[in-house]
Amino acid sequence: MPRTHDDVTIPDLTGRRALVTGASDGIGLGIATRLAAAGAEVVMPVRNRRKGEAAADRIRQQYPDAILRLEEMDLSSLRSVASLADRLRSQGDPLHLLIGNAGVMTPPERQETEDGFELQFGTNHLGHFALVGQLLPLLRAGSARVVMQTSIAARRARIDWEDLQSERPYDGNRAYAASKLACALVGFELGRRSRAGGWGITSAVSHPGVAPTSLLAARPEVGRTQDTTAVRVIRWLSSRGLLVGTVDSAGEPALLAATGSDLDGAFTGPGWPGGLGGPAARHQSWKPMRDEAAAARLWTVSEELSGVRFPETTGRDQEPRPMMAG
Repeated sequence: MPRTHDDVTIPDLTGRRALVTGASDGIGLGIATRLAAAGAEVVMPVRNRRKGEAAADRIRQQYPDAILRLEEMDLSSLRSVASLADRLRSQGDPLHLLIGNAGVMTPPERQETEDGFELQFGTNHLGHFALVGQLLPLLRAGSARVVMQTSIAARRARIDWEDLQSERPYDGNRAYAASKLACALVGFELGRRSRAGGWGITSAVSHPGVAPTSLLAARPEVGRTQDTTAVRVIRWLSSRGLLVGTVDSAGEPALLAATGSDLDGAFTGPGWPGGLGGPAARHQSWKPMRDEAAAARLWTVSEELSGVRFPETTGRDQEPRPMMAG
């Protein structure tokens, strides 16, 4: 029987395997919990092993029979992403769901990944792009649904082709919005390429609205020593049910996109006016996300930057070739 929570009904996922990035806290933890409750085996790639173990313990306290698998991965490191993909491919188990939820938001100063990319672009976008590319054989084997999390910040974002790494000058909010627009563009492009190439993968894009997560809270690892004013306001509004969502409700759009039927190519988000909170619903994608020429260009650029090549869409028997950029 389907298991229902809030506004999204999740089918029985027994025997299905899901990978959720950013599952050690916040929205990702809520998504992982819901999928595990529905019977899925949930792969939880985490940067901090101790934090991941605490998250897995929280899920098992609610659902003692939960099937969870912790894996180490730093999404800001292409080497770490490739290492996880190598381990999973060597085991050969199909993946049926992949939710690219993890992200970093507006560090006070410009930072770079170990590969030399601006931190938000490198983590939020390129890390997920490389992960999907290198797991493509497992996703194809599972006829998977891939869901990329974008952000309401992407609604009026743009890709600056002359400054993809946000170097002149650095604006953390603009760089974040561009990185999340990139997530949406390649999420929709993945679906188009899958249909053209017969990969058997469906793809959707979701956004969580606004909720009191740790993205804008104190994050010493990105140079933020105290909570932002914005997150304090969001917590106040959320606790009173005003305008914005909760951490739990913010995961609903991704769950709808991941498990709903007939949602290939869909865009989901909160249903209240303005999209800040409310029940999950399907929406028309925002204008910047509908630029197919920009999506195709970004795909090519992302292959070059990440070194991960997807198969051409002229045949269905090709595998992606992990070619790490030098």
